[in-house]
Amino acid sequence: MLRAQVAAKTDLGRQAKKIMDQGGLVSDEIMIGMIKSELENNQECKNGFILDGFPRTVAQAERLDSMLVARKQTLEHAVELRIDDELLVSRITGRLIHPASGRSYHKIFNPPKSEMTDDITGEPLIQRSDDNEATLKKRLATYHEQTGPVVGYYQKTGIWKGIDASQEPGTVWKSLLGVFDGKSGNVPAGGSLLAKIGLKN
Repeated sequence: MLRAQVAAKTDLGRQAKKIMDQGGLVSDEIMIGMIKSELENNQECKNGFILDGFPRTVAQAERLDSMLVARKQTLEHAVELRIDDELLVSRITGRLIHPASGRSYHKIFNPPKSEMTDDITGEPLIQRSDDNEATLKKRLATYHEQTGPVVGYYQKTGIWKGIDASQEPGTVWKSLLGVFDGKSGNVPAGGSLLAKIGLKN
């Protein structure tokens, strides 16, 4: 949404681009303004919407709720994909990409047939420079400090659901659909793939 507003050169997009070009963080006010604009102008939002990765702080959650209340709307669900930090680091540091096509592999979970080689073209695979343990651990520390409290905020409202994201992708997807269908309870993080990489028995 942020990139779309910048590309469309909307008023908010221009404000955001100026901040980003200076290396700053786009303010909560601009982000909430963009969401409000999408709700008002995007016909696809008439039947509902999903915000991925937002809000990231309690302050953002409070501002989002205030904006929605003013529009006589409320959030129905707040979903947290829960996963052990070690497993998340293992997943991301094992990720391999074929730059030309965007095809992705994983050293453990979805390895290429030949090491560091795309199955289809035979071209080399790469690993993103920021897919390293040190960078990820810094991001996780920030996540736990800033975004962790958002869980408590939505737990108090009764709309929070936790999904075990360590499971196979198809199972995680079914759990997500279950939340939207009203058939899923809270699922504790843990287990299934941790044993596969030797993190847990």
